[in-house]
Amino acid sequence: MKKWILELTTALCSLVFSCGSPVKPSAPKTGELIGGGCDGCELMYVNLPEQIASADSSPAWNGEGQPLKISGTVLKADGKTPAPDVIIYYWQTDNEGHYANLEGLDPRAKRHGYIRGWLKTGTDGRYALYTIRPAPYPNDSLPAHIHLSIKEPKLPNEYYTDEINFDDDPLLKPYFKKHPPEHRGGSGVVRVKLQGSLQEAEHDIELGKNIPGYPGK
Repeated sequence: MKKWILELTTALCSLVFSCGSPVKPSAPKTGELIGGGCDGCELMYVNLPEQIASADSSPAWNGEGQPLKISGTVLKADGKTPAPDVIIYYWQTDNEGHYANLEGLDPRAKRHGYIRGWLKTGTDGRYALYTIRPAPYPNDSLPAHIHLSIKEPKLPNEYYTDEINFDDDPLLKPYFKKHPPEHRGGSGVVRVKLQGSLQEAEHDIELGKNIPGYPGK
């Protein structure tokens, strides 16, 4: 029954959210979602492009805010081998801490705001995102972050990894003392370096690491 429900959900996703995934989904052996699912994960498929580059700029790249480059390598579950054709979906706040919306934005994606997009790793497993540095939520203790979801080519569903956090964020250590990170896909904390006016950070992702229900884990 669970397998039938999952297949029906996938079919509805294709109709309602224009999934556009090149992989034909199939249910995990356990009948459960890999990674346990998450609130808003399905928005990854809203306006998913047919062609996705390994390096791209976010819709905020030419707007207001501190220019930021996040790059890294996605590794297979062995922690060593580069993983090609992995889709990375990201969404973030603007430089005022809001998931801002623009006129013409698909209403289904408004929860994630307009600063959202996709990258797809190349044969070397590499990706690069050019965006602006997000601000923390106004009047909140949560550190600034960039959300990430992963869709592997041979897995039936997406799963989220640790958010990207910044090592120089004064909110980071106090928050982590109360809310230790899960280290899903590895640590999400990046070290920020300044190259001229551009901040740069490296963030590698290990597929399946600390992901519940991941095959072979």
